[in-house]
Amino acid sequence: MALDNLRDLYQQVILERYKKPRHRGKTNPVHRYQKGHNPSCGDTIELTVKLNEAGDRIEDVKFEGEGCAIAMASADLMAEALQGKSLKEALDMVQRFQNMMQGKGEFPFEQRKLNVMQGVSQFPVRIKCATLTWHTLKAAIEASNAQPAGFVSNE
Repeated sequence: MALDNLRDLYQQVILERYKKPRHRGKTNPVHRYQKGHNPSCGDTIELTVKLNEAGDRIEDVKFEGEGCAIAMASADLMAEALQGKSLKEALDMVQRFQNMMQGKGEFPFEQRKLNVMQGVSQFPVRIKCATLTWHTLKAAIEASNAQPAGFVSNE
């Protein structure tokens, strides 16, 4: 596939996820909750996580917030990819996403939808938009309850 066609496809997916997110809302119940804010451009996110009965696996992730297409698409794609993942797997995915934003690799075949965000790494000022929800997820997982400790910032 030509590079221009690939860029067009990536842009289409990002716009589709922005306009029609599949994971907007709040989980029920809420086992983890965290707010995130990107002071550079004003993106905000409220992330809720529902865990399994043992508390070690993600059953659902939802988000609310306002921001650019990249920030909201990243949140929606992340929420989908985390379904059924252990907390350790989720934290590993956070690291993999951050590495991808630095041009160091991509996601494996079974998580390839997340590679749509790879093109953002070409625009350093937009990387914070894409990573906001991932920073917020990390803080939510590392918290031991559903009460946030204020906003997480990706600055």
